Amino acid sequence: MKLSIAELPGDGIGPEVVQQAVKAVEAVCSSFGHEAAFTFGYMGAAAIDHSGDPYPEETHRLCLDSDAVLFGAVGDPKYDNDPNAKVRPEQGLLAIRKRLGLYANLRPVETFKPLADKSPLKTELVEGADFLCVRELTGGMYFGEKGRKDGGDTAYDTCVYSRFEVERILRLAFGYARRRRGHLTVVDKANVMETSRLWRAVAKGMEPEYSDVTVDYMFVDNAAMQLIRCPKFFDVIVTENTFGDILTDEASCISGSMGLLASASVGEHTSLFEPIHGSYPQAAGKNIANPVASILSAAMMFEYSFGLMEEGKAIREAVAASIEAGVVTEDLGGNRSTSEVGDWIADKIIKI
Repeated sequence: MKLSIAELPGDGIGPEVVQQAVKAVEAVCSSFGHEAAFTFGYMGAAAIDHSGDPYPEETHRLCLDSDAVLFGAVGDPKYDNDPNAKVRPEQGLLAIRKRLGLYANLRPVETFKPLADKSPLKTELVEGADFLCVRELTGGMYFGEKGRKDGGDTAYDTCVYSRFEVERILRLAFGYARRRRGHLTVVDKANVMETSRLWRAVAKGMEPEYSDVTVDYMFVDNAAMQLIRCPKFFDVIVTENTFGDILTDEASCISGSMGLLASASVGEHTSLFEPIHGSYPQAAGKNIANPVASILSAAMMFEYSFGLMEEGKAIREAVAASIEAGVVTEDLGGNRSTSEVGDWIADKIIKI
């Protein structure tokens, strides 16, 4: 199979970790007889510096013309520390989601047995945890009307959802629950927010269509607590944009490091695959960042975009083997560099 992949490394450690994911993809292609063509595109602060636009038109066309997008991270202190900046790297991320119609973010959370003690939670709580977070990505407060009034002293951000947007993401989540362990948790704030009451009403209306799925409902504050108290309770979690952003970062502590968690953003056009961590500018260029999340994003790419499950499995097995062998970066207590971990995993893929 010929794979056309848009490579958007972005900012900070993005280029370093994406480079390791590319190594894994090329190793898989070598082992399974595929051909991957990577085309570079600017994104985030790098794109602003290049053209003044965090998501340039040429990058958008590249994404539309590709089979999948392998993405790094966006963010740069020179914009983060300037409250008056009119253009920000993160605007590129919102733009790519909106323009590609990427309405669902999928974040699997799983634990690796050798790293169970790396989690700040007790080993018996996290060992065996395995769930999928489905976050709505193109609606809600991040995209609603926002602004200032009263001479700038009052600010507002509006959370808006339509029935179509809610039903679309819920249908996806029900489908994933059906293919996993048949348990869906809908997270909202229906005791306070009108948009959450719409979410709950739509979900309850859909329940009869998915009688093989057990559905429960949880307020977001309770969900935040239960993720820490009993993470093994969850199978598939679905929620709106802002809640999902916060809960998925919280869930990263279950695995022991944000450097272990991959994600996929899927929807109407080309799907995008990225690690959940940010640009981590303090580590940029030091060859110390954990590349595993980016490499596992490549595994998701094979599985979700191309339906190549064995290829994705080969990457996952190589990653698990690297952790078992202690070939890990400093965040996991190891002494290997970013590139050394990437090289080891790519070599293991070829040997599997």
